[in-house]
Amino acid sequence: MKVLASGLRFPEGPIALADGSVLVVEIEGGALTRVAADGTVTPIHCGGGPNGAAAGPDGAIYVCNDGGLAFTTEDGIRFPVDHAEGNAGGYVQRVDLETGDVEVVFTHVAGSRIGNLNDIVFDAAGSCYLVDTTHGAIYYADPIDGTIEVVAEGLSYPNGMGLSPDGTRLYVSETYSGRVLAWDVTAPGVLAARAELYSTGGEHHWDGLAIDGAGNVCVANLGKSGVTVISPEGQVLREFATPEHDPFVTNICFGGPEGDTAFLCSAGRGILYSFPWPWPGLPLHFAC
Repeated sequence: MKVLASGLRFPEGPIALADGSVLVVEIEGGALTRVAADGTVTPIHCGGGPNGAAAGPDGAIYVCNDGGLAFTTEDGIRFPVDHAEGNAGGYVQRVDLETGDVEVVFTHVAGSRIGNLNDIVFDAAGSCYLVDTTHGAIYYADPIDGTIEVVAEGLSYPNGMGLSPDGTRLYVSETYSGRVLAWDVTAPGVLAARAELYSTGGEHHWDGLAIDGAGNVCVANLGKSGVTVISPEGQVLREFATPEHDPFVTNICFGGPEGDTAFLCSAGRGILYSFPWPWPGLPLHFAC
């Protein structure tokens, strides 16, 4: 693995851009940050705790914000321990990369304040799924039209999320249960009964995830300081670990000229890595 950037303040939610740079959110830094191919870092201040990000159909970046977290350091690892003082709830932000303008687009769903948002993915229809970790829910939202609804509830600390290459399956990782769950998507925003794709039985903990071009579910594995690759049939195919141990490896994405470069956030050490991926990458529905 190659270090692209260091000194980041708990990076999460990477997005590979067409120009070779990578966007990450910095939860402690309160920023959406561009890491150029030469390692230059350029932040856009968002406030709160940006926890995930995705490119939308209008060319903007949509950030799911947890409202802010409090951090501590132990044995050289920086990690969150609680909500930050003044955290009133999560929200969704729209960020214009050209101007740096940031606006809040959602704070409530079904009359209730959004909780700790953690991940976001857009479908081909131009709407997005959002994970609310504290409320154990999945939302489906159209940020252009301004609509948002609850489409699944009763989850146990859901964290990462991704769509299969054909968009017919939605995957979600639950951090402490060790489960990776799957729903059939029968129409935009319509989920069939959930199924368990894979479970560790709580042996170690999951964070964010991404889907590659082979349909594999690539989940950040906190217990093993890396990524576990799970096939669409629920078989573990391979595991990758960071060169320097970090119990807070948070998320992964794919990009590069051929789409087969992985970008991995080692958040506890503030590092963004890149490394070759042995399967094809998966182009996102919308790109910047």
